[in-house]
Formats: sequence, structure tokens, C-alpha cells
Amino acid sequence: MRRLLVALVALAAVVPMASPASAAAAPLTLPPPTGPQPVGSTDLHLVDSARQDPWVPTGPRELMVSMFYPALLPLGPKRPYLTLAEAKAFLTESGVPDVDPARLSGIRASARVDAPPLPGKRALVVLSPGFGKPRTTLTGLAEELASKGFVVALIGHNYESHGTAFPDGRVTECAACGSESTLIPPIRAADVSFVLDTLTRPTSPWSRLIDRARIGMAGHSIGGYSTPTAMVADRRIRAGVDMDGRLWSPVPASGIDRPFLLLGRESEYTPAGPDTTWAGSWPNLTGWKRWISVATAGHASFTDVGPLGEQLGLAPPGTLGGARGLALTRAYVSAFFDKNLRGGRQPLLDGPVAGNPEIKFWNRPR
Repeated sequence: MRRLLVALVALAAVVPMASPASAAAAPLTLPPPTGPQPVGSTDLHLVDSARQDPWVPTGPRELMVSMFYPALLPLGPKRPYLTLAEAKAFLTESGVPDVDPARLSGIRASARVDAPPLPGKRALVVLSPGFGKPRTTLTGLAEELASKGFVVALIGHNYESHGTAFPDGRVTECAACGSESTLIPPIRAADVSFVLDTLTRPTSPWSRLIDRARIGMAGHSIGGYSTPTAMVADRRIRAGVDMDGRLWSPVPASGIDRPFLLLGRESEYTPAGPDTTWAGSWPNLTGWKRWISVATAGHASFTDVGPLGEQLGLAPPGTLGGARGLALTRAYVSAFFDKNLRGGRQPLLDGPVAGNPEIKFWNRPR
């Protein structure tokens, strides 16, 4: 049953509810970030020579990591969203092969490739995508955080998504798809710790941009499920966010004493809703915490799949608008990290506001 549910979650982000041919073949776009800083980006190919890959154990664990950061100036070309091979694999495995993959590979994000970074050490946020989804589906959130002064490491967990392109031309597939969901978080936690080790070591150029005392993590779906596991394994992670990720393994009784945000769709994640894993783990989140639900949101509403699927004519009827879902995700996740990594004052997290009627708070102690 658990495997079946994981497979359904992996496909739920893109469900054709209308013929793609009915959507105009206009260029696909992502909403630009709203922060004051221009955004730079670069991709890193990291190799953990101390660890064999758990899914294809013929070599070391390799990761593609997309870095986003506040830029000094908006110089350089705009960042490509996906390669053609990645786009084709993503669409085929998501059940929409009749969409031209060139439409996805033709997207250009707001971030500028290799733009010079704004000097100074800043809080780091690690992002982990949903199972089967390319890391780029969290680009909209990554750019928003970077535009507001965070450094962001968006991890591509190799063999856990459909189509990951490497600099040498290889494109790996989702060897992990179909595996038990409980196997994923420890692997992702190890990935996160390795990325943190790599970025913060004194010889890394990123160590000049990252404040080691201010590190957070957020994930969507199984990336959200993996966030508590990573926080238990690595105390460098000072704050965490689970975006619409069921906690198949509960937060351990020993608890997490650092700030945590549960952010999910109202149809699934309320104290009386179908999911029971958030309620079961809530008492073991012993630091500052919030549980927020979003009315009419779908699983894809917390990622780029929301606005892109809407532009393709694939949004399920009655679902929160794609741009609106991404805007709410950006607002609450960035407010959470500003408050808990930078000490910012964020009244948005104190309770409902008139401008966001979709948002409901549950169990708001502390």
C-alpha cells in the first residue's frame, strides 16, 4: 500500500484535466521573485567518494546541486529551466507525453547564470524536491529566497527523479521510484549533510557567502518528509519546513527542539483531516512551530508545477491558482526563515490576515 501511495503522490503533481492542445503554445513563464536583490545561480556537480550510491551501487554518490544567491548585478544569461532530455523524461513519467518538451526546456528563470555574488555571509536554505520530480520544480521558491538575501542550495538527489542531466552528458533516471517511502529520508539526510560539509569547508568559495550558524532546510512532498530526519541527523540545520509531505515515519520521541513549519493543503493536512502523521508528530516538535493549511491547494500548489501546469491547461478544476499557490508558498516559507534564521519580525506567522483568506492556522502555541 505504501508503494502505491508513493507512486500516486509522484504522479499527482501533473494530472491532465484538459487537452494540452487546448492551451495556447505561448512561452511558459515563472513569476519573477519579489525581493529587492537580483539573483545569481550556478550548478555544482558534487561527488561523495566516501559513499556508494544506494540506488545504483556501481560507483560513488553523485549529486547535482543548483545554487541561488543574491547577486551584485544582474549580469549573464538567464538560467535554463531544464535540458530537453530532462523535460522529455519529466513529462513522459508524469503522464503528459503529448506536451512538447521544448516548451519546458525553453523556460528561462529570472536568475542570471554565474552572476557575481553580493559580498557578505548569509543564511543558507537547503531545498529538497518531491519524489520523481526534478530539483528545478522548486526554482520559484529558490529564486524568491535568494532575492530576499538567502543563499539557497537546491539538491538533485540522484536516481530519485525522472531525468537528471550531468555535465558529461549523462542523464540518469529514477532508479528509486517504486521503493518504500521510508527508505528515502535517511538517504536524503546523508545527501544534505554531505552538501553542507562541501559548501562550508574552508577551501570552498561558498564558505565566504554562508553563515554556518544560520542554516535551514525545506522540502516538498518526500523532501518535506525528509526534513525532520535531516534535522535529527545534523544539528547544523537550525530550522525546517515540510511542504505537503506526509511523515510516514513520525518525528522521534526525542523530539526536534528547533523551529519547524508544517505547510500543507487543507484537504489533507488538518488535525481532523485524512492525514494523521502530522498530528502524531506535532507533540514531538518542541521548538517554535506553526501548522498552516491552504484552502483548495493541490499537491503541486507548493511548487512550480502549479503555475506551469496551469499555463499548459492541466490544472484540476477548483484547485488554487498556480501563481497564487506559489505566491503563498513563497510568502510563508520566506517569512519563516527570516524569523528563525535572521531574527526578523514576521507578523504573517502570528495568525490569519485578511489578504490571505486561504490560510488557516492550527495549534498555534508558543
